[in-house]
Amino acid sequence: MKNITGLRAMPKKQLFALIVCSAALAGTGALAGVMPPPADAEQQSATAQGNVEEAAVRRVLEQFHTTKVPLGQAMAIAERLHDGSRTADISFEISGPPVYRVRTIKNERVFENVIDANTGSISQAEIASSLKELDRADLANIIALKWIKQELSDAVRVAEKAAAGNALAGGLMKQDGKLNFVVVIASGDRLKEVMLEPPKVGQRSVQH
Repeated sequence: MKNITGLRAMPKKQLFALIVCSAALAGTGALAGVMPPPADAEQQSATAQGNVEEAAVRRVLEQFHTTKVPLGQAMAIAERLHDGSRTADISFEISGPPVYRVRTIKNERVFENVIDANTGSISQAEIASSLKELDRADLANIIALKWIKQELSDAVRVAEKAAAGNALAGGLMKQDGKLNFVVVIASGDRLKEVMLEPPKVGQRSVQH
């Protein structure tokens, strides 16, 4: 892994893009209205939304800390389903029983599997699709992954050591025009985001 480009508390908007917590967020959609709400109503709405998000984060952490299957093991389980596949992204979800949702790629196929975070068993039917069915952003990230020698599992190990915690989500993402592995770490009662820049093709990997 080339270097760590960032280590910080996880921004809430990015967190909820990575971790599905639909049960905790149910019923919090914005109310439609013809007239804009008064300023104090907007402030109250923002405060309420912040409280909901904080509660959701606590719930995610509480459930994650009690699970028996680490994220790295879940990736290995998914990759063994298709010999030679690579993990593109993975996230911890608590919309029902705690699970990991893992997407792996092999050749021109993408496989999505849901793995029980306590037993390591496959808990839902696999969803297989072709690269042509992905949206532009997903397709760009997966194509980029083909040109990177490092695996997401390598990034996870480095991130867990750097942030002194356990990973609960990760993937290759484009931020500020650069491709980085982004890993979400549960460290105590906080979530941290670790960004790692993979070496470009032809560069030697520097281990941390």
